[in-house]
Amino acid sequence: MAELSFELFNNQLVKVVVGARDENMRLIEKMLNVEILSFGNQLTIKGANGDIENAKTAIDILYEKASKGHVIGEQEVKAAVRICSGAGTADEKQSLSEMVLKTKKRYIYPRSATQAAYITEMMNNELVFGLGPAGTGKTYLAVALAVSMMLEGTVDKIILSRPAVEAGENLGFLPGDLKEKVDPYLRPLYDALYEMLPAEQVDKKLALGEIEIAPLAFMRGRTLSNAFVILDEAQNTTPMQMKMFLTRLGENSRMVVNGDLSQVDLPRGTISGLRDALDTLKGIKNIGSVTFSANDVVRHGLVAKIVKAYEEKIKKAQDEK
Repeated sequence: MAELSFELFNNQLVKVVVGARDENMRLIEKMLNVEILSFGNQLTIKGANGDIENAKTAIDILYEKASKGHVIGEQEVKAAVRICSGAGTADEKQSLSEMVLKTKKRYIYPRSATQAAYITEMMNNELVFGLGPAGTGKTYLAVALAVSMMLEGTVDKIILSRPAVEAGENLGFLPGDLKEKVDPYLRPLYDALYEMLPAEQVDKKLALGEIEIAPLAFMRGRTLSNAFVILDEAQNTTPMQMKMFLTRLGENSRMVVNGDLSQVDLPRGTISGLRDALDTLKGIKNIGSVTFSANDVVRHGLVAKIVKAYEEKIKKAQDEK
């Protein structure tokens, strides 16, 4: 077992970082299997070398955030540890922790190294595939970047889409007009927008067409220029639907396609358009792809355990074949 001692110089910031009754340090201990002792502004970390390094970097990240006036709570601690548990040098991890998407209502930071990689891919590529289970922030971060780019004037329009009623888009049996039929299936996209912009701004932009939320079928025949386009639940598209959607990409636009290939609701024997696109477009430049895992789930801690249990069940079934 190795040991590292160091000093944090601002006593007030140290109190913020360690938390009431050292609760933030206890969380780092649990996540990284280390022991942290704090005496005033002197901290000592005991454990395996790699774990000590990650814990030290996480504490440095939290100290830097506290110095900028951020409140340090459970989610901030978990985010710092997730980032530090990824690949890269301490400086690179610190840089990832400083990545921020600015919206009207909040600043949004990556909560894992994979989330940071996803944001980077979306910034650097015209088309990005985000793959992985629910709760990993795929759609939320895509909407956050879209809103940030719209506020900066980089894009004029945000278009959010997903297949309605699984893959078939058969809405006729539902009561109400078209909007009332479609809205329940697009609700997660509305929820993300209202977390990032004041409600009156969302409503105004929807009315003006600056933000558009529509089922996938509405994309047919359009060219989407100067826009940030997001397709959610893409695993439930057919290959023809996916091809139709991807070929809507216009000048000065970005497109993000998100889905979970373990949650395909297509009829048995039907190929997922998301799977087909990944195979077909492999190796093409300016197309990014990021895969999330249960370790990136940022919802309730139990959700991560549920996702991991299902992943292990699927892996076991595949191994037995």
